Amino acid sequence: MNVAARLPADSPPDRMSGLERAAYVSLLAFAAAPQFSIAASGILLGLSALLWIAVVLVNRERIEVPRMFWPLAAYAGATLVAAFFSVDPRTSFEDCKQLVLFAIVPITYRLFRGERSLTVVDVVITVGALNAVYGIVQYGILDFDNVARRVQGNLGHYMTYSGVIMLVACLAVARVMFRRRERIWAALVLPAVLVALVLTLSRNAWVGACAGIGTLFLLRNLRSVFRLAAFLPVALGLVIAFAPSAISDRLYSMLSLKETRGDSVTSTSTLQSNRDRLAMIKSGFRIVKDNPLTGVGPDMVIQVYPGYREPTAVSQRNSHLHNVPLQIAAERGLPALGIWCWFVGTLLVDFLRLRRTSPVPSLAAAGIACVVAMISAGMFEYNFGDSEFLMLFLVLVTLPYAAERVPAPAVERKAA
Repeated sequence: MNVAARLPADSPPDRMSGLERAAYVSLLAFAAAPQFSIAASGILLGLSALLWIAVVLVNRERIEVPRMFWPLAAYAGATLVAAFFSVDPRTSFEDCKQLVLFAIVPITYRLFRGERSLTVVDVVITVGALNAVYGIVQYGILDFDNVARRVQGNLGHYMTYSGVIMLVACLAVARVMFRRRERIWAALVLPAVLVALVLTLSRNAWVGACAGIGTLFLLRNLRSVFRLAAFLPVALGLVIAFAPSAISDRLYSMLSLKETRGDSVTSTSTLQSNRDRLAMIKSGFRIVKDNPLTGVGPDMVIQVYPGYREPTAVSQRNSHLHNVPLQIAAERGLPALGIWCWFVGTLLVDFLRLRRTSPVPSLAAAGIACVVAMISAGMFEYNFGDSEFLMLFLVLVTLPYAAERVPAPAVERKAA
């Protein structure tokens, strides 16, 4: 169903002024930027914010936000409170600059409304495909093919790369499964995206992608779930039989605390990673127990970790606990964790409703998949604190709300 079908018969088409077009193009470039450059993302977000403010002022509009923005704003408030009571307030308040990214929600909600939301999806999937191809080249030609040197695409870290590729994979699968038209491109590039995701050797992203895509099959119908369940053992067998040893070793190691077969360097590194994550969980619970209300402060886990370090831990210090809920509780306190759960719950409830009412149900389905993927991967990695990941995530979870908004006639905007 086309978004334009929601327009009243006498409504004019979505004509943008020069100022609004500039803001839209700037934000569209920003939506693509987290997949290749944090610096470009920051510049484009700043430019988009200035143009968005100009659009709002010129049209005399009220700033509107989707329902899920309020728990996000409350989470920002809880973060500032935690920074005030931090063991090092100055450092914690400096870390709070990431809260500026929450402005992505109202800007996206205003500038990507209606049919424009579909263009954003096309851009994100296309850039994701290019980034995936580059990742495959890195693995196959540039020797980014082991745990010590992993595929990272255009980004500075393999975890960030695997996280954004995971979101693109969920978006592309939702486009293929829930769009009746305009899904050929997503279907064509999806294999490259999935291959690049596998080649990252990032187990948290594998878990997140499987959870997100599995949820899409569940949303489709039970028959799709049965087909997926029948296909998975075959796919797993093929991976084990034909995949490079680095990939099969990572697969074997997901639930193991013993050395895997294959390369001893790879298996020893994986073994240490598994043990260290278990140690971090124990340390994190003790941090939360001692600081339940406001935590130790943003960016303070690295400072207090030595005092809570388990004897079995591998690393002397850790900047985060590789677990989103535990990291939030340790840094910001249990009330902040409750607010974050409110945010996530609001997204899921709204997207389940929008699947039935939205003119673009594929966006709501993609939103559900991205949230499930973020939570699942976030059990093993602090992805919600990764700026590039968070930028793309906030854009994608705002699109289902923005698609509901039909651009108002220019006369009505000026009268508002």
